[in-house]
Amino acid sequence: MILGQLTGLRARLPEDVPVLHSELYEDVAVRSRADTRPWVPIAAAGGNSPCEPVDAGGDAAVFSVFDRASGELAGGALLWGIDTHNRNAHLGMSLRPGFRGRGFGAEVVQLLCSYGFTVRGLHRLQLETLADNAPMIGAARRAGFTLEGTLRGSAWVMGEFLDEVILGLPATEWKPADWQR
Repeated sequence: MILGQLTGLRARLPEDVPVLHSELYEDVAVRSRADTRPWVPIAAAGGNSPCEPVDAGGDAAVFSVFDRASGELAGGALLWGIDTHNRNAHLGMSLRPGFRGRGFGAEVVQLLCSYGFTVRGLHRLQLETLADNAPMIGAARRAGFTLEGTLRGSAWVMGEFLDEVILGLPATEWKPADWQR
């Protein structure tokens, strides 16, 4: 487990799947903004949900986010595309609607940085998000990420092409939050 002040990251448990599937996957508009793959109807049961814990062959580390105060499941987070040769990875997260706007996102980004840089020894982390996703961009910037570029009209989302931004952070520029020291 990786602990912050407000949140923690732990292994994805089977009982997390129906909650995450219902609140994060089944919301078509939100899911379409959070994933480059098109939404398709998939049942939470049967082991086919994208929220299922999977063995990604070492190129992903999937976590459940929990609220430390209540112990309640708050969302999901991951490092994906982990490249052990070039020592880089991408990060992503999604919080359940009831946990948004509480400062959890910024802390989860910090926890993912801690995992990537101190546990995995990665050199660089990167994230891609829609250009209008102010909460994610703000959380990334608070962790030290820098805007590196805009991919104009690169994301097909609910009937229109939207811009995506790329933010990056080399390990040498990451500064742990005060509460991590």
